[in-house]
Order: sequence, then structure tokens, then C-alpha cells
Amino acid sequence: MRELLVINPNTSSSVSGLLQDHVQTVAGQGVRVRTATARFGAPYIACEASYAVAAHAVLDAWATALADGARPHAVLIGCFGDPGLHALREASPVPVTGLAEASFIAAARRGRFTVVTGGERWAPMLRRLALALGHADALAAIHTVAPTGVQLAADPQAACALLARACAEAARQTGAHTVVLGGAGLAGMAARVQAQVDVPVVDSVTAGALWALCGDAPAGERAAPGFGVPWGGVSAELAALGTPA
Repeated sequence: MRELLVINPNTSSSVSGLLQDHVQTVAGQGVRVRTATARFGAPYIACEASYAVAAHAVLDAWATALADGARPHAVLIGCFGDPGLHALREASPVPVTGLAEASFIAAARRGRFTVVTGGERWAPMLRRLALALGHADALAAIHTVAPTGVQLAADPQAACALLARACAEAARQTGAHTVVLGGAGLAGMAARVQAQVDVPVVDSVTAGALWALCGDAPAGERAAPGFGVPWGGVSAELAALGTPA
């Protein structure tokens, strides 16, 4: 049986549970989904500082999962922002992707797309990520709503109404062919708002799971898990994957 490791870069167990349930549903019975939660950092990622710490937390969660016996065939970073994506891909022998990368790929196949997500500080961060991943030309705009993804997930009914309006308005304003509804806490929301939006709405968690498992995601860069540097002051699990000092 194939195994997909999903890493939640924040410390919220409720988000981890949502990721586990949604990704397992998408993956089906032939895939074992294993979700790891960051051992440190922020309960939600909504600024540059929490994003930077989350990248470290992703590497630590991956190393800890391997130490606990995980042998994934692919890894999905469960944050719409993909903290630690390039670092983990560099250290991993298996494909690694994130919610944002997978969503951008899925949406760009249809033409120009716009993003709707929670948390105002995400807009410049996601523009930078789209540029780094080669999707800047396809990205029409980023529309943020004031509540964070975690806050939206806490009140699904109110979130659904707010996000439906935001997605419909974003599509009208930009003329985009697709709307990406981004955020781990928004898993499943795209299907609920689709009837009120005139263009396809991409669920970032669904896109992440499908891309991680499709066989086309970029392969890892190493034959075995590890880092090419010696570590100091990090967890024992991370240190064990470094080179001797």
C-alpha cells in the first residue's frame, strides 16, 4: 500500500484532523495517509515570522515521522504557502509538493487564475511564491479575506457565505478562468461555494493530494533521506539526518 505523509506546518491539531480526513477521502482506500503536526511554531501561519519558523517545523516533522517508522511514497506540505518546500525536496528521495504549488499547477492548466485565501498578510507572500514557482504570469490576482484559515474553519457556515462572495467577486473582477480557494482549513469549501461561482473553483487540499499521488510531481533529489550539512542545536531526529561534524 502506498503511503502519503501530510505535514501540517502549524501546531493546530484541528487542522491536522481536517487534513487527515479530507486527504484520505481524496486518496481512497489504496493509500495510507499519515499526518504529522508541527512540534513547535504558531497555531496558524499568517505572517513572515510564523512562515519562517514553519519551514523549520516542516523539516523537523518529516525527520520525526521517518524516525517513527514512516516510509512515505510522497510528501504533501499541508499549508497554502508551502513552507520548507524546496528544502524538503532537496533532502527527500520521494516527491514533495505543497498545497500552493499543486493548486497553481491545476489552475494554470485552464489559463489565468485568481486566488482567494484567508489572512491579509498572505498576499505578498503568495505573489513571491508564485514567481518562484513559475506561475507569476498566470496569476491574475490574490484576494484575501480578513479571517485566517483557522478562524474560517471554526465557523463553516459563515465562512461559506463569505468565501462564496469573495470567489464570485474575484472571478468577475479579473476575468480569470479559475479561482483557487487556498488554505488547509478550507478543505472541502470549494465544493460548497462552486454553485455560486461562474468559473471552476480549485480546492487546494484536493489539488495537493491529487498532485502528490499522480506520479508527475517532481522527484526528490537524494537516493536516501538526509541533509548535506552537519546540524547543531536542532532536534535529535533532524541531527540524525545531517552529516557528521
